Amino acid sequence: MAVNNKGNTSKFTTPNSSLVGFYSAITTAALTVVTFALAIIAIPISGANCAEGCIDYPYLDTISQYPRDFLWMYLAIPMLLAYVAFMVSIHFYANEEKKIFSQIGLLFAAMSALILIVDYFIQVSVIPISLMHGETDGLAALIQYNVHGVFIALEDLGYLLMSLSFLFMAAVFSQKDRLESAIRWIFIIAFILAIVSLAAISINFGLDRKDRFEVIVLSVDWLVLIINGILLSRVFRKHMKTRR
Repeated sequence: MAVNNKGNTSKFTTPNSSLVGFYSAITTAALTVVTFALAIIAIPISGANCAEGCIDYPYLDTISQYPRDFLWMYLAIPMLLAYVAFMVSIHFYANEEKKIFSQIGLLFAAMSALILIVDYFIQVSVIPISLMHGETDGLAALIQYNVHGVFIALEDLGYLLMSLSFLFMAAVFSQKDRLESAIRWIFIIAFILAIVSLAAISINFGLDRKDRFEVIVLSVDWLVLIINGILLSRVFRKHMKTRR
């Protein structure tokens, strides 16, 4: 096992670990940027952030919103797969005594990705074609425009678990190295923002959160994937060079 310049055993045990880490970090950041851009142009037509032209329950006259409002979900699925690979890379990067934290973080990441991928796949595969064919029985509970529906609830849970994965992954990174310290605190702050926003919104609105928490936690988590994806690509690339 290689030794770094601080006298500790190297965090990567194989060349492939740093290689996968670098490319998964860059891919996650890039896909998140594009997904974020597409999500922003999907103007809300329901929920707490809808300004005008809002639609009401049962949201069954929304086929005109396809495909614009659904495009970001097609990209979110590979983005989430890249995120899991990214978290696996961090787990391999962790020193042995910190792998207990990275293993827990990885499990939360896998749970988050599975919930969100299922949520998005159902949305793009079921909703548009059902609306096109007039097969609308029970559809209101699933459609993304229903702020009290299954789609928003699963997003709330999925991105809350993602922020929890960040908290445990933060333990992997050193507080002495400036770059790693920045990565560590970005992960920690993301979790704090998620919990504080959930608490604040729940206190103010109770169960009627609508999409308020979803918008905040999704935005925070995606920004973390972009920023720490870029920062960690630098960390992984440095280890790629030291192994040559």
